[in-house]
Amino acid sequence: MENGKPLPDYFLKLCQSVTAKRPKVVIDHILEYGFITTEEIKERYGYNHPPRAARDVRELGIPLETFRVTSHNGRKIAAYRFGDITKVRFSKTSGRTGLSKQIKDALINQYGCQCFIYLEEIEERELQIDHRIPFEVGGEPELDADNFMLLCGSANRAKSWSCEQCDNWKNLKDPSICSSCYWAFPEKYEHIAMQPIRRVDLLWQGDDIETYEHLKERAITMNKSLSDLVKDMIKQALENPDSS
Repeated sequence: MENGKPLPDYFLKLCQSVTAKRPKVVIDHILEYGFITTEEIKERYGYNHPPRAARDVRELGIPLETFRVTSHNGRKIAAYRFGDITKVRFSKTSGRTGLSKQIKDALINQYGCQCFIYLEEIEERELQIDHRIPFEVGGEPELDADNFMLLCGSANRAKSWSCEQCDNWKNLKDPSICSSCYWAFPEKYEHIAMQPIRRVDLLWQGDDIETYEHLKERAITMNKSLSDLVKDMIKQALENPDSS
């Protein structure tokens, strides 16, 4: 029900088309009870990050609005209910599933079957589509492959955590800041979540594994972390380019 009126069929079909567990829990609870609290998401369903669960729903094109309610112990807590359903995205089609497949295929054709962050080749079914600029900052972009990226599950979780700690996510909401961030454009960036940080992710596989093991043994012998050892070796090579 919305304002006492039954929800339209196209909206119900969109809600029922969701199969991912976390957003489905939120949607089904709201359909049954009208809203869901952060307390219920945590304690009843076991999801420790309610805003992320709400984000999952919004990214599926289903609008949610946040409001405040009183918990059983008298605290004010957040709750979610459906927002303005006229703003539903992909509302009258099977929608995001088909469009996501097209975007995923386009990205794979252009970049290969690899994670954009770790540059690791993995199976297509394990790659996840993510907005380059988070939905919470930039809203829903045009459905162009250039606005999305492919991530492995680990990279997607790392990106989500880092973005959610960023002041641009929490307060500023400036897409241009995201556009120069590592998590949106790792191929060309100026900062990581507004911090003056640079990073290189190295993948060791095949014949390279033997080199990795040698480096690891050397790091242990020198009482250094492997990353510190690699950085020291790179510095020495840059300072003495002619040395062998």
